[in-house]
Amino acid sequence: MEIPEGPWQWLYYPMTLLMVVLDAPMPAAPSEIMVIGGGTLLAHGELILPLVVLTAFAGSMAGDVLLFLLFRGGINTLLNRYRWGRRVDRAVTQALEKAGRSSTYAAIVAARFIPGGRTASVAAAGLADVPLNTFLVLSASGSTIWALWMTGLGLATGLATDLPFWVNLVLGTVIGILVGTAIAAVISLRRRSQPAPVFRGAVDVEE
Repeated sequence: MEIPEGPWQWLYYPMTLLMVVLDAPMPAAPSEIMVIGGGTLLAHGELILPLVVLTAFAGSMAGDVLLFLLFRGGINTLLNRYRWGRRVDRAVTQALEKAGRSSTYAAIVAARFIPGGRTASVAAAGLADVPLNTFLVLSASGSTIWALWMTGLGLATGLATDLPFWVNLVLGTVIGILVGTAIAAVISLRRRSQPAPVFRGAVDVEE
């Protein structure tokens, strides 16, 4: 396999891996932009397709497992010792109450396409005591679909237009947001039709 020349070949993979891992506990990390950007760079022959997809997949899986184990191990109890932590825990609790256990498994796969959805769904899985083996299968499925989809968005926009890199990146990101919004609407409709159980570790913190 011919290795493309240029600085992106050596900077992109570790940077993207780190951003995708951090996106699980910190949704503000620009993981989607990094992966879509990788697809756009692929269109210009500056990266290697299997490595872009593998990097996105590995980062998604690693971040999922890290966050899952933290919440399964009771990190919410530690969060409650601090004011900012109580706010985080309360926000997660509200997300869990809206999600419901019956939709948790589907959310592990689908919610990662929604801004912030990955964090809420993985935390929900940890607090709901989803079996580790089941979680790994669902996370692997969601991570594979997500990595292929985000890479494909960047690659498709890069190949379909002669626009500058940053324009293709914006186009791919906008499409991803629109798809995420549609998925969020579907999940929201499903949640409204299901009762919301109380999860262990949920707290009620007064302002």
